Amino acid sequence: MTRIISLLNEKNHYLEKFYSLNEVELVNFAQGQFDNLQSFYTTREKILDVLKYVDSQIDKAHNEMSPEAVMTQADRKQIKESLTIKDEYVARIIEQDIQVLACIEMAKNSIIRELQDVRRNKKAIGGYKSKIHDQYLDEEA
Repeated sequence: MTRIISLLNEKNHYLEKFYSLNEVELVNFAQGQFDNLQSFYTTREKILDVLKYVDSQIDKAHNEMSPEAVMTQADRKQIKESLTIKDEYVARIIEQDIQVLACIEMAKNSIIRELQDVRRNKKAIGGYKSKIHDQYLDEEA
């Protein structure tokens, strides 16, 4: 049982790292700084890989427990606390991910608007150049 409790605590440690990483990048994203986006996603993926591994180790430890294994009241309490902490981190991370997606969506919409403005300006300049060219040809004739 000690192994499972240790693994649950390790999982919470990596969930905390994931949460902290999101916090730092959310500040950058809110300021429109997306330079670290690729590194951010790479680091998140690495932490998720570690979490998957820890989950597999929890499953393995659970499957290796003998049916006669006795869980003490203290063990139950520690497991319950670890699972409560895990649930809190997961809920917070979901909220963060929604904020991250919102920041990315706002940046994407801003870029689309800028591109549309550039396209309109090019069209307007092209029309202006065409009128000047037509006037020049009329004057030569």
